[in-house]
Amino acid sequence: MNTALSGALYNGGEACGACFKIQCVSIPFGNLQCLPGSIVVTATNLCPQGSTGGWCDEPRSHFDLAEPAFQHLAPPVAGVVNVEYERVSCLRSGGIRFLIQGHPYFMQVLVYNVGGMGDVTAVSVKGSSSDWIQMDRNWGQLWTTGTVLDGQALSFSVTTSDGRTVASNGVADSDWQYGQTFEGNQF
Repeated sequence: MNTALSGALYNGGEACGACFKIQCVSIPFGNLQCLPGSIVVTATNLCPQGSTGGWCDEPRSHFDLAEPAFQHLAPPVAGVVNVEYERVSCLRSGGIRFLIQGHPYFMQVLVYNVGGMGDVTAVSVKGSSSDWIQMDRNWGQLWTTGTVLDGQALSFSVTTSDGRTVASNGVADSDWQYGQTFEGNQF
């Protein structure tokens, strides 16, 4: 399940990919009840500020859930509920995914399906004819470089907020194309 986070939690996109365990703790009005249990969600977007009620406005900590996720916490008619939350490890199936976008003079890579802490703090790319190149965060988990790497096999190194790093060597062979997704190693 995915969630949008308020700006206070999203931190300029740095929390993108992080996992949170959330549980309803009280409903401030009416006779509605929180449902038992908790859910684990992945941060994938920024909750827009200025929405009705200001729930996404800083400094509030808010999880903007779609109804299929929300209904695990409380009846959908509850609207907004108080929750307790904590960061948890992300459990993923398969390897880290790298969606390569751009053109010959600008490469943008969406890094997703990241296990462990989930939130990526650094990405490097290595072409078969180059050294490791530190990529720049564009937004969320979109990472960019202006280095021309067309026609080279690609390796990626991903570091998460807990300082752990995993390398995926030779994940894309030399005939990769923009728009393709490749699967690498996992935490």
